[in-house]
Amino acid sequence: MKKIIFKTGATLFIVAVIITSCASPAEKVENAQNGVTQANNALDKANQAYLADIETSKREADARAAANDSSIARFRARIATEKQETKDAYEKKIAELDQKNRDMKKEMDDYKADGQDNWDKFKSKFSEESNAFAESVKDFMKKRGM
Repeated sequence: MKKIIFKTGATLFIVAVIITSCASPAEKVENAQNGVTQANNALDKANQAYLADIETSKREADARAAANDSSIARFRARIATEKQETKDAYEKKIAELDQKNRDMKKEMDDYKADGQDNWDKFKSKFSEESNAFAESVKDFMKKRGM
């Protein structure tokens, strides 16, 4: 009789251990699913911030291009009364500046989202080029009395 009680108790103990351990993987799966959901939410937020940064940079580049266009137009109007040979020399430089401005605007407009690392590299390079170009326009205008 003691053996039957012992065997029954041992069997119940083993069954209880198995049942409790079965619940544990379900909890682990649920925790893993929650972790995946949170990671996906964080990724979505990061992607939204990345795309918003691209759009903001495109708007800023458009504003810079418009400012450069305005400076070039003012200079063209100013040199309209200059002698023809002086005017021709200025027009050549203005045409170069104007083309560079359009090229930079097109480069930014044509940029397609290609990953955060590529965007960071592009943005850094573009910003340096844009700042240098803006300085060259300012210097050109300043040297010509604008």
